[in-house]
Amino acid sequence: MPADSAATPGLPLLNEPWFSEREFRERLARVQAGIAERGLAGLVLCQPESITWLTGFWTRGYASLQYALVPRDGEPTIVCRDMEAYYLEHTSVFPTAVYWSDGDDPLAVASDAMERRFGGATLGIELGSWTLSADRYRRLSELAPAIRFENATDLVPSCRRLKSAAEIALMRRAGVAAEAGMAAAAATAGEGISERDLAAEVAAALIRAGSDMPGPGVLSSGERAFHLHGSYIDRRLERGDTVQFEVLACVRHYHARFMRTLKIGHASEAESSMAERLIALQDEALAAVRPGVPATVPDGIYRRGVREAGLGERYTNKTFYGIGLLLPPVSGEGPEAHPGADWSFEPGMTLHSYVLARDFGFSESIVVTDDGCERLTNYDRALIVAGSA
Repeated sequence: MPADSAATPGLPLLNEPWFSEREFRERLARVQAGIAERGLAGLVLCQPESITWLTGFWTRGYASLQYALVPRDGEPTIVCRDMEAYYLEHTSVFPTAVYWSDGDDPLAVASDAMERRFGGATLGIELGSWTLSADRYRRLSELAPAIRFENATDLVPSCRRLKSAAEIALMRRAGVAAEAGMAAAAATAGEGISERDLAAEVAAALIRAGSDMPGPGVLSSGERAFHLHGSYIDRRLERGDTVQFEVLACVRHYHARFMRTLKIGHASEAESSMAERLIALQDEALAAVRPGVPATVPDGIYRRGVREAGLGERYTNKTFYGIGLLLPPVSGEGPEAHPGADWSFEPGMTLHSYVLARDFGFSESIVVTDDGCERLTNYDRALIVAGSA
């Protein structure tokens, strides 16, 4: 049976709603409660994840100007390019739309739709969205001078923070796909194999296992393994190389990801010992995760552990960050764990947690449960020695 034949039973297609209409209407009710609490007449959603999460509307053309106009009462109106009409009609549970065409001024169309829907009211807007440049915001303000905008970047993310059972189910599927990608990396990596060829095998495995995107994520060897955000190049792997490798997968763009360290052909005793120490440290940190526990508790376990093991004098990166519905170029959502974090774990939070030291890294995707946390990625937690036969 092909790997993909078991990956999609009962799973909605990309070009149809990913969740029930009831779930979308419950999301709308939560957002509208937030709009009312802030004394706003409505909300302008600019961030692609906010629009998709609230309405269901998804198209790969989300970089073209598209907004969702959400009133305090009633259904949203979506403003988007007319080329996306098919996807809006098939994916959004809310059908009202205003379209702009190539040759139009999209911001003029959007501002006109806002004025017709809201008049001279005060609206929240996602000022932090990467799609709302300073110039776009300036022009919107000039084109709709009677409307007053207030920053409401945090409103929808606060509603998205705790995932529903249906969302977590998609992330479990993504975790299975990610595991297939890691298995492909372990089977393919070896002396003389190029990073590019390794990435191609991982990408094929992810797609066949049900991932909407091919990944693979971080992939760097040799000197670049000491620097986290490397991407594959034409370099060929050599015996003794360390490969810093993260595989990421998404199902209906709900993500799961994890890291493992690969050694090519051989691992020294010191390297094996370091891997065991980091894995034990991560086990200890994840065991501390449960509802009500401050994020600084497992974060501190990571930081003290790395320093006390003599693996680094400073630990500068975050140790947990939220994941869920993510569309490129966005790779994570709040919250983040660091020494100054002021939040605690809650059931339904989904996070990526990682530990790094020198050129070694290990990570997992997790969901916080009622009494702890559960891994969404379940690949063997060990140093991978590849191509040793």
